[in-house]
Amino acid sequence: MINLAANLSFLYQNVPFLDRFKLAANDGFRYVEYLFPYDCRAQDIKAALTENQLTQALFNLPPGNWENGDRGLASLPHRQNEFTESVLLALEFAKVLDCKKLHVMSGIRQYESARQAQLECYINNLRNACQLASKADVTLLIEPINSKDMPHYFLDSFDLARNVINEVNEPNLKLQFDIYHCQRIMGDILVHLEDYLPLIGHIQIANPPHRTEPSLGELNYKPIFEFLDKNYGGVIGCEYKPSTDQGTHLDWARPYLKKNQG
Repeated sequence: MINLAANLSFLYQNVPFLDRFKLAANDGFRYVEYLFPYDCRAQDIKAALTENQLTQALFNLPPGNWENGDRGLASLPHRQNEFTESVLLALEFAKVLDCKKLHVMSGIRQYESARQAQLECYINNLRNACQLASKADVTLLIEPINSKDMPHYFLDSFDLARNVINEVNEPNLKLQFDIYHCQRIMGDILVHLEDYLPLIGHIQIANPPHRTEPSLGELNYKPIFEFLDKNYGGVIGCEYKPSTDQGTHLDWARPYLKKNQG
């Protein structure tokens, strides 16, 4: 079963955020995700979820000061207290929204620090965050992001992600496997999906080179969906930039959304 989540930070951009929930439900989605909910009251988001019979699949921890270049805090030395505060705030939202998965952004490489020191900070912060999250039965996710879309992002390698998960050694730390980022970092999607499957806690999709819908781009998603249908029972986030503002960008998803409606 392919369970799709509408990413409301990417889809339905022509309406205000809280109005996107209804549009997602009308299109047949049963799950939603997005980047950051913190500009809204958690209770207002919960109301939108309830009204439209949607389940919150995922959102991100606060990233720090995005406008000033922050892309997460987890690996940043000397900002551990700020990171802990971001974990606690995200868990407050997760409790209200009944969300069981949170994405932890690593942050940007700090070149004034040794890479090993930053890595040790990252591992320690993740281990502490997992212990906080476990009390709320929440799983934390880390996602490798390609350096073309996000230059100098610390977690830019799937091998590094695997090593970090193994080193943290907490059962509620998993891999967020974004097929778009995997293709841009190393290709061979099906090989790597099978390889990393035991670590995967969430999957996201888009098609390179322009991060558009799965039906438009360099990847043939048919065998990818066949693999996921057989081997992955979780939610798949539609984190892509629609090639058109018409509903036709969802034509590829109609068979799965129709099943959801049924």
